[in-house]
Amino acid sequence: MTTNLQNRVPQPRPGILDISPYVPGKSGPAGRKLHKLSSNESPLGASVAAVEAFKACSTDLALYPDGAAHKLRDAIASRYGLKADNIVCGAGSDELLQLLAHAYLGPGDEAIYSQFGFLVYPIAIKSNGATPIVAPEKHFTTDVDAILSCVTDRTRMVFLANPNNPTGTYVPFSEVKRLHSGLPPSVLLVLDAAYAEYVRRNDYESGVELVSTADNVVMTRTFSKIHGLAALRLGWAYCQTHVADVLNRIRGPFNISAPAIAAGAAAIADRGFVEGAVAHNDRWLPWLTSEIERLGLTVTPSVGNFLLIHFPTADGKDAPKADAFLASRGFILRRMESYGMPGALRLSIGTEDANREFVAALADFLT
Repeated sequence: MTTNLQNRVPQPRPGILDISPYVPGKSGPAGRKLHKLSSNESPLGASVAAVEAFKACSTDLALYPDGAAHKLRDAIASRYGLKADNIVCGAGSDELLQLLAHAYLGPGDEAIYSQFGFLVYPIAIKSNGATPIVAPEKHFTTDVDAILSCVTDRTRMVFLANPNNPTGTYVPFSEVKRLHSGLPPSVLLVLDAAYAEYVRRNDYESGVELVSTADNVVMTRTFSKIHGLAALRLGWAYCQTHVADVLNRIRGPFNISAPAIAAGAAAIADRGFVEGAVAHNDRWLPWLTSEIERLGLTVTPSVGNFLLIHFPTADGKDAPKADAFLASRGFILRRMESYGMPGALRLSIGTEDANREFVAALADFLT
């Protein structure tokens, strides 16, 4: 019967149906007060300048956007001191990761990512017929030696989320450089720096310096986190000219909408808003860590805008029961089974009210 059905409908390429779909953070039921802390979204929303730029586009919706996103690329280049020709914009950094995999991976190739790396990586790898290779981590942190030990003559790409989602850990720039120096020049190192703006460590570098000095490194960034533009799906990549040329050949001709271009350009120019978002995170990330640990739970040290909380497996206080209890109180967190961490929940940093009320609810659960 299965064979007869397969003969009657179009079939995807081999391997596509083996891919586990990406499941985003849940939102919870409507009609009640909720604190959605499952998707690492900005608790402060977007800047007023970005919102006004978005609204100003409403009278021109019949027109195609600028396919090259000149205004946005120029704004990014001005902000970071880069050449606009080395910037490629996408519908979120997710699209750019997919485009990189589509351009440089195929059947017989291998691509490496760390054990608790972003789930988009294996999807991008498998969807292009390549084989994902998982490098084990140490203490929920990327292990450069483990990645290098996975490199073979079939390796074409390495994905490194730095900081990593969902663990919140990072590797210093010295380790990133050591990783790069250990890779063959034919292997593309993709530095996913979606949470770079939140990092307050002197030994961290997002990837700009390495891209500027190497031919086989790409850095991706997003407007979904610090800039609060997740709904617009907007990201960018900084890469050498030969990589930018490849990406521009295969991306959609109008892959970024006009409202996204306008809002993104305004957002990246609004440094005051970004500084305020960083200050908010600097205040509440350590506060939440301390308060949760005070309740007897383990928290993986994070440099992002989220925390990975580990729950016991006994005494009815495990992660699934915590998730259900917190949801009943209106707090929506991210379950970690899909990442191979069934004993953990990921918590986004929220507003002051959400943070304080969450700790109180968690204390009630653990009592």
